Amino acid sequence: MTVPPTHHLHSATSAAFEASFEASFEASFDVVVIGAGHAGTEAAVAAARSGASVALITGALEQIGQLSCNPAIGGIAKGTVVREVDALGGIMARATDLASVQFRMLNRGKGPAVWAPRAQCDRGLYRRAVRQLLEAQPNLVTIQGMVARLLFDGTGERVSGVETLEGRRFGARAVVLTTGTFGRGKMHIGTGTQISGGRAGEASSVLLGEQLDALGLTTERFKTGTPPRIDGRSVRTRDLELQHSEIEQFDYSWSHFWSTPRANVVDCARRTRHPAQMPCWLTMLDEAGTSIIATHLAESAMYGGAIASRGPRYCPSVEDKVVKFPDKAQHQLFLEPEGHDTSELYVNGLSTSLPAPVQLTILRSVRGLEDVRMTRAGYAIEYDYYPPTQLSSTLASRAVYGLYFAGQVNGTTGYEEAAGQGVIAGLNAARWVQEREPVILGRETSYIGVLIDDLVTRGVDEPYRLFTSRSEFRLTVRQDNALARLGEIADGLGLLAPDEQAQMGLRLGAVREAYALAERTSMTPAVADPLLLAVGSAPLQHAVRAIELTRRQDVSLQTLFAAAGVGDALPVDAVVGAELEIKYERYFEKERNRAIRLKAQGSVSLHETLNYEAMTTISIEARQKLTRIRPATLAQAGQIPGISPADLQNLLMELRRTLPE
Repeated sequence: MTVPPTHHLHSATSAAFEASFEASFEASFDVVVIGAGHAGTEAAVAAARSGASVALITGALEQIGQLSCNPAIGGIAKGTVVREVDALGGIMARATDLASVQFRMLNRGKGPAVWAPRAQCDRGLYRRAVRQLLEAQPNLVTIQGMVARLLFDGTGERVSGVETLEGRRFGARAVVLTTGTFGRGKMHIGTGTQISGGRAGEASSVLLGEQLDALGLTTERFKTGTPPRIDGRSVRTRDLELQHSEIEQFDYSWSHFWSTPRANVVDCARRTRHPAQMPCWLTMLDEAGTSIIATHLAESAMYGGAIASRGPRYCPSVEDKVVKFPDKAQHQLFLEPEGHDTSELYVNGLSTSLPAPVQLTILRSVRGLEDVRMTRAGYAIEYDYYPPTQLSSTLASRAVYGLYFAGQVNGTTGYEEAAGQGVIAGLNAARWVQEREPVILGRETSYIGVLIDDLVTRGVDEPYRLFTSRSEFRLTVRQDNALARLGEIADGLGLLAPDEQAQMGLRLGAVREAYALAERTSMTPAVADPLLLAVGSAPLQHAVRAIELTRRQDVSLQTLFAAAGVGDALPVDAVVGAELEIKYERYFEKERNRAIRLKAQGSVSLHETLNYEAMTTISIEARQKLTRIRPATLAQAGQIPGISPADLQNLLMELRRTLPE
């Protein structure tokens, strides 16, 4: 965690600011969060846990925490972010465990270092769980209303509140904007159907976008999409490949109990944690379906000219798949349940903006869906985003004091990326109001740190999605050790309640106990050899400690413990974490040394007012990029494309020249 200087740390008790709190405000708060999606809910919780008074304002209270597209949380890299949010006191993992209908640990066929948790959720249960957790959080209130504009203090440069379309006015010392796809959102079904809205059935936010334009913020447009939904009762599931859950082995969150202020959630958590699991089904879009798509391509909003905005490369529309991969004979489709209270299924892999009748024809060309009923048509949606190079590393706007941005408005895609940004934006908004130093997670600490650093230093030219390859520290920044990496930071920031602190101690202690147990457990040839021979490993000549065998390829610590009759009470996650530390300790040591060097660079602050144009030892390209992006630290400067090692070295020398004797 680095804490560079920032121009956004000003006195929150200035006369001009206090004067802005007029009697016309219905109520006043330290932080107002606009939007209650995944970025907004996490921002509100982080700010409230920091001790700020928080209002979360959304267009529809019943849609808080809505899983707008796929009702699933996690995946490659994304699952790690969810656990990082959880370690920082967030609610995404906790709500997921209360609503999960199928849990899978992806990449189980590979080493545990790249395992990735993913949970399919009951859409209704997840939404209700998020709302319960929000309403149980002290210092936080939820308000229904569509924010029409920001209000400013007497200087006109600093936010002092918000006003809704209904004319309600709320004072705020800081505002976090998390409007997702609602910023002048426009939905497309085919080339002839365009509907204003941020999500099916919900209005878009127009006036606020116009005001942000007038404030001089750069605005761009992206697009995303969603597939059709179908009636599961009309699916021939007997013809499809079945996928079961692995929920019995894993939890998402490390914390499954609640402190006294959350007493109303305790029974709910104990009763409904991990609802009855539901299967998913796998099928294929084959030549018949791709031929239909190719024939009707001109009717697609995307390929018919109705949409000019760029969409996510790594979550392409089915039209994109057909056009860009014409030789691919089949495309996987996953039929995923929406929840226990409905027979509706989500057709993962068939995002489209083709006309509704064409969508139905495509669906009925798929094995198992010959007689399917389509409950909802898929659509594409265009929306505003604000290039994130306009933000500081705290996610604060450089142009408007007290305004923070998080989620899809920063050009990202995915619930998890939004949640990670929300935690940092909400946390820093609260700390700014409280006149405390901001919090910035370094790339060596977390995927959240990588995400935000990439956004503010590199910007985006397509919707940003996290991958493990984006991190230089993916061996030491894993899903299994998120609590070990970030729990102490969260505790130091005051984000954890006393009972959560105790639970964290137990969880981390279990990993240490698993490691110690491996050190002291002796494995005799009679016990170990059958296991070793089964994975093609050499038999023993004499008894050895379990820790030594764990260092061998394909030898599992959990299997060794089971054979030795020890460690039954240890959580699976704790044993996996200990195994990783044992098996890859040499690699981890190298990576941790690199992290130390990066952290040292991160401690070299770059002041907002530095005159890079005068630094003639640096290349012209580097001067231009440093002037535009304004990195907060030397480490951030090194992440900017076009900044060479020589530029960094010369920048360091230029900084030394400016230091007083």
